[in-house]
Amino acid sequence: MTRRTVWLLPIAFLSLVLTPSPGRDRPELAAERAKLLVRLGADRWQAAGARGRGVKVLVIDSGFRGWRGYLGAALPSTVLAKAFRADASFETRDSMHGVRCGEVIHALAPDAELLFANWGPGDADSFVRAVTWGKEQGARLISCSVIMPCWSDGEGGGPIHAALARLMGSGDSAGDLLGIACAGNTAQRHWSGPFRRGADGNHEWAPGQTANAITPWGEERVSVELCHPPQNNYSVHVVNLSTATEVGRATVEAGGCSTAVRFLPAAGGRYAVRVGLAPGVSPPAKYESASFHLAILGGWLEHATARGSVAFPADGAEFVAVGAVNGSGRRAAYSSCGPNGSRPKPEFVAEVPVWTAAPGGSFSGTSAAAPQASGLAALILGRHPDWSPRKVREAMRQAAVDIEPPGHDAETGYGLLRLAPPD
Repeated sequence: MTRRTVWLLPIAFLSLVLTPSPGRDRPELAAERAKLLVRLGADRWQAAGARGRGVKVLVIDSGFRGWRGYLGAALPSTVLAKAFRADASFETRDSMHGVRCGEVIHALAPDAELLFANWGPGDADSFVRAVTWGKEQGARLISCSVIMPCWSDGEGGGPIHAALARLMGSGDSAGDLLGIACAGNTAQRHWSGPFRRGADGNHEWAPGQTANAITPWGEERVSVELCHPPQNNYSVHVVNLSTATEVGRATVEAGGCSTAVRFLPAAGGRYAVRVGLAPGVSPPAKYESASFHLAILGGWLEHATARGSVAFPADGAEFVAVGAVNGSGRRAAYSSCGPNGSRPKPEFVAEVPVWTAAPGGSFSGTSAAAPQASGLAALILGRHPDWSPRKVREAMRQAAVDIEPPGHDAETGYGLLRLAPPD
């Protein structure tokens, strides 16, 4: 199916003439934005004329419903957008998540250009195509505040990360792409650690317990996502304890690194997950020490570990992982923690919530933290267009406000995002 690139200047002009854009004439919103600029040190950069001019930022997300109505106010006057779903639809999901992300970046770097792109559900190749398109359009930054745990091995590896690393570059050249992503909100619904074989052959979450209870949040779909290094092979099995029936099972294919079981919960249903060796796999010693990750989307997990819960794409070396802290500077309980992969994760944290013009106002979670880092990076690149992603990362690290314990830690990274005064 042919995909279309949509230019929006005439539509944006018409909407601005006929109807006031959301977010205009709201003094309280302007006041909140001003606080955000001061908190991050971006006010001094804007006052010095550093506003992100010449920098293009690709916002890759799954929710852009109603985005045209924010052009010229909460968003730039023009935005280049492209859908990478199989149906070529850009506003299928009833979500403004990506609009909110774009608004935060625009508030911090108002002269930066924004590109919007989505991808197809379960279609990792469409995510890579979206990044490819952004690079072709001249993007220097990629900002992503959506997680897809099973598109990775949980440690920054796997074929999708490999494709992105080739596309985005090593980070040593000014022509390479800098990726910034939310760490994820899965610290309370994730487990990682070595496989411990119980009496029934399944993993023991606790001594003698090989079933890990899942509590769905409601009627929304629950996704049970398993990932691990490709040299190991496990299976995941979900049961409805109320009816003693199997909901689903999946096995990681040989050489693969992830799989998932997805289901719509029944009213009053009680569920549990078991992880075992793939069929036909004997239990050699390597399985007794090999680690795996299990993440639940749409529900809670009884036995959970925050450690190593940073999810795709933020677990990859090509992305900066950004977690969330509250107003007192403490990590939000849901904010995913490292370590994951070869780089220290997360790299930074940002204070949430932030206020946006979209309905509801308050924007929270690590989703609201990542675009803060993207906006600051856009300011840096606008002032130093010859800098490589590595140099931008280092400038952000040097300026971050360390949070105890001293130095990098797996909960708050190098510290709270902040820009040093412009040079």
